[in-house]
Amino acid sequence: MNGDIELLQNTLKNDPSNFQARRELSILLVNNGFNEEAEENLKYLLKYFPDDAEVYYNLGIVSEKLKKFPEARDYYRKAVEISPQEDFYYNLGDVLVELKEWDEAIEAFRKVLETDPEDGNCYFNLGVCYFNKDEKNLALDNFQKAVSINPKDVYAYFYLGYIYQNDGLTNFATDSYNKVLEISPDYSWAYFNLGSIAFKNGNLEEAKEYLLKTIQYNQADIEAYKLLTKICLKSGETDEILGILHTRLSEEENGDLYYCLARVYKFIGDFEKYCDNLEQAIDNNYTLTFSKKILKQELKYIETKLERNEPIEPVTEIEEYSENKQEADSDDFADEDEEDNFEDDEELEEEFDDEDWNEDSGEQDE
Repeated sequence: MNGDIELLQNTLKNDPSNFQARRELSILLVNNGFNEEAEENLKYLLKYFPDDAEVYYNLGIVSEKLKKFPEARDYYRKAVEISPQEDFYYNLGDVLVELKEWDEAIEAFRKVLETDPEDGNCYFNLGVCYFNKDEKNLALDNFQKAVSINPKDVYAYFYLGYIYQNDGLTNFATDSYNKVLEISPDYSWAYFNLGSIAFKNGNLEEAKEYLLKTIQYNQADIEAYKLLTKICLKSGETDEILGILHTRLSEEENGDLYYCLARVYKFIGDFEKYCDNLEQAIDNNYTLTFSKKILKQELKYIETKLERNEPIEPVTEIEEYSENKQEADSDDFADEDEEDNFEDDEELEEEFDDEDWNEDSGEQDE
């Protein structure tokens, strides 16, 4: 293939106006990852063929590869204006999804379906658009259509599970997530959400098994460790969760995991290690989603208690967990932050005597 590129490059050195050679070279460059060179050649062609839809289309492809999404959108728009072809509309829809321009993306995918009503990918993409527009019924309709056409569409099944889960239809959600795992047995987010459902239903052992699967396939899933910590505290399996957290922290430090470790030590009454790990959590603030301000207040409160040799109330309750994983773009999650509700130091003793955690506080106060 590189030999073909060199041959065409030599041809153009001898005859720069050989437009057919330049077209062929542009495609070869795109296909082999030489995107900047391809872009340069295509723009050269555009000077001489300003109404060539294929040139605009290929410039759109190159721009996408170069992460120039607004430019890609404009090239695809021009391509469909000149020649409203199915492929042109599909790529336009894709880049509009990337730019979160949902309404125009819907129009583009609808255009594709006018000529190919059995395009499962289009229905999936329409589902994503409607999901992000918070039109969940239309999203459901399109994801269901997607899996009816392509029963192996793992992402559509995942979205279906997530929507059902949020609507409280846990049996439907469980069926959808199990479909995900039939197709892709290492899909960690499906294990996590199944674990979350089991936890809410009080099935701690089942939830634990799902979460262990989650971290088996995705060691970086911090939310899984957080929920697993709660489960092990509820079931009294403190040695096991200590081992899991220490193993993970030996590989990579994380503020949230240090806070989980701190809560385990508080639960078993080892307040020195509790304070040590609170300090570690605060020091790793870039990976800390719990409120740094509240952790500092809690650390000060516990240290004062220890200095005065005052008793510290034992932990008696573990807050319920209420999160699940959402896939917003097929490859990433949407997070929801909650504000902590501690207001002043006078409330600290009362507040820190229970085991309330705010799972997703985004506050990062110094």
